[in-house]
Amino acid sequence: MADLLRVRDVTLEYERPEGAFVAVDGVSLSIREGERFVLFGPSGCGKSTLLQAMAGFQEPARGAIELDGRPVQGPGPDRAVVFQEFDQLLPWRTVLGNVAYPLRVARRLRDGEADAEALRFVRLVGLESFASAHPHQLSGGMKQRVAIARALALSPRILLMDEPFASLDSITRHKLQEDLLALLQKARTTLLFVTHSVEEAVLIGDRILVLTSSPGKVRGVIENAASGQRHTAASAQVRRAVEELLAG
Repeated sequence: MADLLRVRDVTLEYERPEGAFVAVDGVSLSIREGERFVLFGPSGCGKSTLLQAMAGFQEPARGAIELDGRPVQGPGPDRAVVFQEFDQLLPWRTVLGNVAYPLRVARRLRDGEADAEALRFVRLVGLESFASAHPHQLSGGMKQRVAIARALALSPRILLMDEPFASLDSITRHKLQEDLLALLQKARTTLLFVTHSVEEAVLIGDRILVLTSSPGKVRGVIENAASGQRHTAASAQVRRAVEELLAG
């Protein structure tokens, strides 16, 4: 598989009254087209900051980020983002309206075309019967399904997900993890997934990049032969390898 997104020796900083705070220090990585790539590390290690830079929301202090060989210079529909927060939906729009709106804006589809395309993805995430509902009528898990449908409907080159299931109860989280794997299989979308859960990293990632504590640096990358597996001998072996790499 060819490389789709490349991060080259990137350092990310925040300005504080006492001076610059380095969140990510000299990180390099490459994400292959069609793969599920996981950024894993402890809370505060710069995972979300790095994702935001890949999305184009933050400019590196040093280094470069490239998508399809071209510099990332700001947000774009080629990179769709799903955050952890449940309030990322427009509260005055229905489920269908939330998915259709960016299709009108980013893909410039007419109303009928946008609604038809949006409905296809609402069905894909199993929410057709809630197409006319508003966000306040949905559970947290259902809101995340809508956010995923909206992101996939844009047909992005890469889907960026920032701990999207972390605030959900374990039953809902496990169900959405399985649903996500099935959706990605159908949509054939490249994924960058941020998590601090080793179990989630092993389940979702084809490769797992482990970051150190702040400032985030690359500890190592693991090829995950147990991707898509839960509670197997192979997944337990990879989980131990990730934990040992993090501890090292």
